[in-house]
Amino acid sequence: MPARKRGQRPLPHALGLKDIEPLPAAGGAGKLAAFAVYRPGSLAPWWLHQGVCAAWGLDVFRTELRLVTVSENATFSVLVDEKPYAMARVSQPDYAGGALAVASELSWVCALGNIADVNVVEPLPMASGFDVATIRDEGGFEWLCVCTRFVPGATLEAPADPSRWYKTIGACAARMHAQSRQWRPPQGFTRFSWDIDAIAGDHPRWGSWRDAPLSADESFLFDRAEWAAREVVARHGRTSANWGLIHADLRPSNIIIGPDGELTLIDFDDCGYSWFLYDFAAALTFVEHKPYAPAMAQRWVEGYRSVTALDDAQLEFACALSMLRRLQMIGWARNHYRDALPAGLLDEQVPGTVTCAERYLEDPLWLFG
Repeated sequence: MPARKRGQRPLPHALGLKDIEPLPAAGGAGKLAAFAVYRPGSLAPWWLHQGVCAAWGLDVFRTELRLVTVSENATFSVLVDEKPYAMARVSQPDYAGGALAVASELSWVCALGNIADVNVVEPLPMASGFDVATIRDEGGFEWLCVCTRFVPGATLEAPADPSRWYKTIGACAARMHAQSRQWRPPQGFTRFSWDIDAIAGDHPRWGSWRDAPLSADESFLFDRAEWAAREVVARHGRTSANWGLIHADLRPSNIIIGPDGELTLIDFDDCGYSWFLYDFAAALTFVEHKPYAPAMAQRWVEGYRSVTALDDAQLEFACALSMLRRLQMIGWARNHYRDALPAGLLDEQVPGTVTCAERYLEDPLWLFG
């Protein structure tokens, strides 16, 4: 390790672990436990700092990496000369399916960048020209890392009610779905699927709601709601018109509103194959029980219909997927750190889902009432 020259800032690893408070975990730390000791804003471990700088051709003494959040992956802001430069994402081992799956994600993001009226985050290639870096930690374990260009602004989690932007979000989703239907992926392209098994099967991708500490009445209610929603999804099946490559997590935390009011879609690490209207379900993640949820749903559909047709049967299908997504996120919340959720929403998940399930069983178009 090089000695620090006079006048340079301390090396990023100089902050000792005794100065860092661990992230409070809502459930298991999963395969990202290596980052559990760091809190948002903490400097990255030295091996990661050095690896990112080497891969992206950055000066190790002028660059800082600071933790933003630990969710499916660990995300760090990259600052050069104390100014925002990029976002670095360290992939959870085996989450996406390896380097080829991560590279596939970025290839679709680049293709989406050619759509008019849709702004997406821009991948930042390494100095070598490749997009995905392999960085070894002190133990020799290999982590996959990608960088995207910094997008100024704040996520749509900041406003108390983000529904005013949902017409634009619905229109963006429709344009992305149109692109997905006609796009020809490059050879070797691979992404996982968000089918019923991955959402609510015996071993769902994010964990099962059935493993949560629920009362007998809550479990019975959630089971009824799940199977009612499953029946609707089964009737629609999979067709070239309703199934394809989607963002799959286009919720407020993954949308940035810039100083000019423009929206930019970020965080495509969950993109995969699913029903197109699963993007509707994802758009209302965690807030389906909120008073402003119907306005969000109505404006999303209004925006979607400004681009392509959406009939009433498809709205029932969208609401069924939203009910399944709501249950899916109970499993998700058990296996993520508390800071991965907006303040207060973790504690609202089970009681809020009770409200959602009761409303869904009373009205299949529950989100529009």
